[in-house]
Amino acid sequence: MSGNDMSMTDTKRQPRASVVIVMGVSGCGKSTIGSLLAARLQCEFADADWFHSGANVEKMHSGIPLLDEDRWPWLRAITQWIDEKRRAGAHGVIACSALKRRYRDVLIGERGDVRLVYLKGDEALIARRMAARHEHFMPTSLLRSQFDALEEPGPDEAPITVSIEPRPSEIVSKILSTMSMAKTKPCG
Repeated sequence: MSGNDMSMTDTKRQPRASVVIVMGVSGCGKSTIGSLLAARLQCEFADADWFHSGANVEKMHSGIPLLDEDRWPWLRAITQWIDEKRRAGAHGVIACSALKRRYRDVLIGERGDVRLVYLKGDEALIARRMAARHEHFMPTSLLRSQFDALEEPGPDEAPITVSIEPRPSEIVSKILSTMSMAKTKPCG
C-alpha cells in the first residue's frame, strides 16, 4: 500500500459525527492520530486503553492476549463514554482497537452519528514502531494475536480506511479531507 492510499467506502451523506472511533491493531498509531484529529476538530479525545481494568492491563503486560469475556466490560465502558457525548450534544474522538465486527457492532450499532476510521498498516512496519515505543503495556509479542483477531471493516460499516505510512499530520489531513469529500460533517 502506498502512502497515498486511502478509500472511503461510503459516499452517501452522513450526519454530523458526534464521535469518531479511530481503530486498528496495537501500534498502528491510534492514540497519536486520534489525539491530533481531536485537536483539529476541537473536541475531546479519549483512549480506549484508559477504560481497561487493572486485570486486563496486567494480563496484556504479561503477554497474555485478552479473551472476549475480558473485553465485554471494557467495551461497555467505552460505549457509555460514547453515549454520554451524544446525550450531551458534545463531540469526541476515541482511539480503540475495535478489532472484531462484533465489538464495532457494540460500539457503533445503530448510532449513525458515530464514524469509523481504520488505520491500516503492514505488520512489519507496526512491529518496528512498537519496538521503538516505551512504557506501554502491550508488548510486541502480542502483535500477531492482534492481526489474527482483526476483522477489517466492511463496506457496510462505511469506514474511512487510511494507510499508516504517511506522517501523522498527513494522515489526519487525509481523514478530514475524506470526511469533507463524502459530505460528512466532521464533529466539533
